Amino acid sequence: MSEPSDSNLPPEPSPASQKAPWEYVTEPFKKLWKIGKVSDRIGDWFNVSDSEVAEILERVRAELPTTEALLIGKPQAGKSSIVRGLTGVAAEIVGQGFKPHTQNTQRYAYPSGDLPLLIFTDTVGLGDINQDTDELVAELVENLQEESRGARVLILTVKINDFATDTLRTIAANLRKKYPDLPCLLVVTCLHEVYPANTENHPPYPPDFAEYQRSIEAITEDFEKLYNRLVAIDFTLEEDGYSPVFYGLENFRDTLMELLPEAEARTIYQLLEGQAGQELSNLYRDVGRRYILAFSIMAATIAAVPLPFATMPVLTALQVSMVGLLGKLYGQTITPSQAGGIVSAIAGGFLAQVVGRELIKFIPALGSAIAASWAFAYTGALGEATCVYFGDLMGGKKPDPKRIQSVMKQAFKNSQTQIDNGP
Repeated sequence: MSEPSDSNLPPEPSPASQKAPWEYVTEPFKKLWKIGKVSDRIGDWFNVSDSEVAEILERVRAELPTTEALLIGKPQAGKSSIVRGLTGVAAEIVGQGFKPHTQNTQRYAYPSGDLPLLIFTDTVGLGDINQDTDELVAELVENLQEESRGARVLILTVKINDFATDTLRTIAANLRKKYPDLPCLLVVTCLHEVYPANTENHPPYPPDFAEYQRSIEAITEDFEKLYNRLVAIDFTLEEDGYSPVFYGLENFRDTLMELLPEAEARTIYQLLEGQAGQELSNLYRDVGRRYILAFSIMAATIAAVPLPFATMPVLTALQVSMVGLLGKLYGQTITPSQAGGIVSAIAGGFLAQVVGRELIKFIPALGSAIAASWAFAYTGALGEATCVYFGDLMGGKKPDPKRIQSVMKQAFKNSQTQIDNGP
């Protein structure tokens, strides 16, 4: 939405100007949230600048303990499975999430590029006869020379029955020589491929099969002095029929944590326990609430105008704009029509009440106060539910309508309680 010109805005009231009746109605909301004087120029609220959002995200980003994992291994060696194991994101979403970074690498940031907890840099085409190993090493070195706030770890992936690893060893040796302090984790994958015939499921960890032991010993000898720790895993898909799907995940987590600084190691642990994702979701919501509050006060100001139904189109446009802005905060660019669809999907159960609250304006004075109170609580609750919706998308999950509507109902109830109790 374009920024309105000053000529289209109402004049600033002078100190001596008498307030309109509905301005007295909305005064408690301003005091309740202790935000001082809210501008009468409503158009200004619709245009939160990109630079302002970027500034907030930059401050938050500086406090995040981000880990960058450089994944090096042949195709089908389990690199994407490691991403799934650490993030809990579905296989198809992980596949869609990797984006070209350089000619020979792709990058995937979880849960988003704006505020990542984990950044995965994946080598592509390794083992291809046409692959230029020197060029790939040069790209990886260039990546490592870039300034990074967080920790870095090199993860080499090798299938347990693949002994054609000359290229991988060459790359590891070059990086080891140039960056001797870069921690390196050697991950042996696809363990079930050396299980004895007729073995239908994973044995207790670690496997105690002769072929497994021989393979591990051979890989250990091949990569001698090229890694800090070794761990064996078998991360499969549900349809593969093995249980657990992420076999060896706890050992992988603990071994990885040994190689990372304390803050990053704690984040990995919390991520796998489901805590970090929730904390990051809360962090996004804290940022979003700055804007939700502004839109809620605007909604109360508009709804207090004692003209039944006349303000509904403006309130709808206001709420659609809020959803669009919150989507942008979560890295989702949506059109106004898409934002309107999200509003309808999230707030379907409240729409009948919207009409009812407009009818109550026929009651002089009291009707406007109730309508303003309801619009404030409704818009704030819609914002909270929208954050949950976009948070699910950001985390690679399918939004759960029941959970989102439950969040909206609770947020609406909490907001009304705060209004009733006063500052």
